[in-house]
Order: sequence, then C-alpha cells, then structure tokens
Amino acid sequence: MAEELVHFELVSPEKLVISRKLEMVVVPGSEGDFGVLPRHAPFISTLRMGVVNMYEAGKVSDSYFVAGGFAEVTEERCTVLAERAVPVTEIDQAAVEKELIEAKADLENADTDQEKAKAQDRVATAEMMLTLSNAKAGHA
Repeated sequence: MAEELVHFELVSPEKLVISRKLEMVVVPGSEGDFGVLPRHAPFISTLRMGVVNMYEAGKVSDSYFVAGGFAEVTEERCTVLAERAVPVTEIDQAAVEKELIEAKADLENADTDQEKAKAQDRVATAEMMLTLSNAKAGHA
C-alpha cells in the first residue's frame, strides 16, 4: 500500500512558497496549533503569528514563520494563505532588529487607534522573528 501524504501549499501575497506532499503539517491556528494528516476533516481557520512545521520521514523537515491569513483543510490538502511567510532559517536578524526599532518608533508616534494597532502588530511580529532567529543561532 502506498504511503498516504497530505498535499501542502503555503502561499504569500508575492508567490507560491511551498507546494509538496508531506506526512503531516502543523499550523498555528487562531484557536491553537493544529496538525493535518491525510483524510483530515475539512475546516477553515484564521492564523495567528507562529511557525508552520512540515514533517517528512517522522521529523520536522522545514519551518516557516507566518503572520496573518488563514488555512483551509480538506481530506487531501492543506492550504495556508499567509500575509507573511519566511523560512525560519532565512530570518535576517539585523533586518528584523531594524524593523523592531522602526515599529517601536511608529508606536510612540501613533496618533490614532488604527495606527497604534498596526504598529503593535509590527512590534509583535519583529519580536517573534527575533526570538526565532536567536533560537536558530543557538542551535547552529
């Protein structure tokens, strides 16, 4: 019997980031992380900022930081449409540190609730990316 796999696609506004068959994928849903295996019950979830882990040969083969968007799951497929998707291994610590400084300055200078919320999201995103970058550097 052929091994069952789930077709996974990760899409950002710029491009199709990943399209391949996996044993399992774990996605950061707004209600908590969820794992998707073949023949999963269909559903749709919004995403929270976090890491998508892809499993092959019983272990994590790739990890992507995602922020914003949603996931659609069917029995054969999991599609993640993310506002931002970056391979954890390619997070540029210096660029993220600069982004964090700019976002904090924007937060301090924000006049409206909308400007504050947008700046807070940027700060939270940069902080999480720095945490992932630091963890990656510690394991390198």
